[in-house]
Amino acid sequence: MVGIAGVDDAGRGPIIGPMVIAGVIVPRERVRDLRELGVKDSKMLTPSARTRLRERIVKLAKFSLREAQPEEIDDVVFHGGKLKKLNFLEARMMAEVINDLHPSEAYVDASDVNEKRFGETIRSFLSSDLQKIKIVSEHHADRNYPTVSAASIIAKVHRDQAIERLHDKYGDFGSGYITDPKTMEFLRGYRRSHDKYPPIVRISWKTAKEIEDELSQSRLGA
Repeated sequence: MVGIAGVDDAGRGPIIGPMVIAGVIVPRERVRDLRELGVKDSKMLTPSARTRLRERIVKLAKFSLREAQPEEIDDVVFHGGKLKKLNFLEARMMAEVINDLHPSEAYVDASDVNEKRFGETIRSFLSSDLQKIKIVSEHHADRNYPTVSAASIIAKVHRDQAIERLHDKYGDFGSGYITDPKTMEFLRGYRRSHDKYPPIVRISWKTAKEIEDELSQSRLGA
């Protein structure tokens, strides 16, 4: 069987919650079936459409998932050095997913500005028997390749479910993105009443430091 894999992330940018990497694999002749399902970049779908498509995708395709929690993300941002930052972590996780799926070809949504470099970083983490597989690393691959679209849906649904569980524990902090007023209100409110952020927050994000500075200034002015 010639297995075609697609790999994508969800939650790379938010300040709260995990980053999720998902991959799917189908035989080459089943790629058309994914297209006929109507898979597309998960950001172009409603939550209900993503959930519905996810249930149909997993009946057609094998999948693999990885999560990076905020602590792991903070570690690479703070201590990874100039080259080993978030792109490096994401490439390593994508390679783990590809190793699980064992495809003959892998299509990935490139996070690095240099698409080729991102693909080669992934290759450096592949098992020895996968070193010669075809890797297509492109920006917007989730729009252009059905297997990557399917992976983006799997990843997004998984992250959304993870966020819902965190809401149950910490209250409704919104989406976890800094563009969400509810998220920013939660971060400020939590730090006013606690000595540090909860473990769900990526403290390496600039916004976390800016909130710390804001609170320090307000206390000095009190």
